[in-house]
Amino acid sequence: KKGHILPPRLCANKEHMPPSTPVTICKVDVSKPAWEQPTPVHNRWHPDIPFIATVKEDTLFRVETIDWTGGQIKDDDNSDDIKFVDLSQVHYLSGPIRCEDSAGKPAMPGDLLCVEICELGPLPGDEWGFTGTFDRDNGGGFLTDHFPAASKAIWNFDGLNCESRHIPGVRFPGLIHPGLIGTAPSKELLEIWNTREKALVDAGEEATTLCGCLHTRPLACLPQQKGSFLGTVAKGTPEWDKISSEGARTVPGRENGGNCDIKNLTRGCKVYFPVFVEGANLSMGDMHFSQGDGEVSFCGAIEMSGFLVLKTSILRNGMAEYLTPMGPTKLHVNPIFEIGPCEPRFSEWIVFEGISVDETGKQHFLDASIAYKRAVLNAVDYLSKFGYTREQIYLLLSCAPSEGRISGIVDVPNAVATLAVPIRIFSVDVRPKKLMAGVSCKLTKVATNVCISTYDGDKPTFKNPMGDY
Repeated sequence: KKGHILPPRLCANKEHMPPSTPVTICKVDVSKPAWEQPTPVHNRWHPDIPFIATVKEDTLFRVETIDWTGGQIKDDDNSDDIKFVDLSQVHYLSGPIRCEDSAGKPAMPGDLLCVEICELGPLPGDEWGFTGTFDRDNGGGFLTDHFPAASKAIWNFDGLNCESRHIPGVRFPGLIHPGLIGTAPSKELLEIWNTREKALVDAGEEATTLCGCLHTRPLACLPQQKGSFLGTVAKGTPEWDKISSEGARTVPGRENGGNCDIKNLTRGCKVYFPVFVEGANLSMGDMHFSQGDGEVSFCGAIEMSGFLVLKTSILRNGMAEYLTPMGPTKLHVNPIFEIGPCEPRFSEWIVFEGISVDETGKQHFLDASIAYKRAVLNAVDYLSKFGYTREQIYLLLSCAPSEGRISGIVDVPNAVATLAVPIRIFSVDVRPKKLMAGVSCKLTKVATNVCISTYDGDKPTFKNPMGDY
């Protein structure tokens, strides 16, 4: 009939056809250790790690990932697996993936690689995750001087939402995202990373004033052959020896993206990565069901295995067109991204403020890290009045969809940071309210707690002289 429009499936124009079924280019088996995966994984950044697959732009492809520890952490009620976790062999990445345009020409140094996240989620049959904090002498965390012992909470996924037997009375929707995704560095960029991070380590703790207030150590994780996984490069070969001795550890975010732990990199998001090597060599892993801004307990998202459905496009000469280097070379740039339309909707928040005055009362100058630490500590102490232990709240703030902000960075001497927590994730009302005479806001502690190991080290634990714990 006149004016009738054919459904998209019947249209002759290919542009109106539904997208094709994603092609799986990387499969994992969560029942097997990292070194027995059907598709080899890697945990170092290096330009010479061979790509495992090739994708053309605008083609949907599916990538599966193991959890970031490679199965070292178990679904049980004991946190000693986190206490003794081997941090030399973590951040197992799926990839590298060579990216080409529709004509088969690879992404080239100087291009931007646009990666669109179309879908992602937990692997079927493995719908659980964990949150923890490391032992102070094996990883530590943002508040490791307050919480030196390793701890763990297990979360079970119920479709969109999650709950934990270790933190009862809390339920919230996930915002699933890869904690780690990026392109391979060039040899020049790799040398820049290793040189500047070694200089930081060599200078020692006295070279930075923050070391007196933030106690996560080491200062940087330098190249280390122990624990290296290099994809298809065979251990014991000269190539493996070279790459493992040079390869950058995957702990921090860098110019290539990497371990940025940005919770908004979820469905519908687009990330524009700088390209430093031919083919871009895209890798990803460290899947999170949910995370709060800052991932403050360090092992602090809801860590899980998972999958991503992606498609890519290449912006030729995009680095020169859109990115402005800040540093001594054209390689000193950073990715940009568009936030997708999907995220939990919360209308009520309780917000905690922190300023750049540390726990001893010492004034710092416009230090946003100190201000954020104080905001997190204020949240921990306040929310633990409502029936929770401080350890439960610490892990919860790290993995629930809390929002961190730098609210002020110019009003000398104090930076101001805030941490906003959704009120409706709790089964009790955690807002301040008028109380009858003789009635306390403090509720009876819940019967269960997160799993907590012993701390066997000799470093001091901060105790608030004005606190009641």
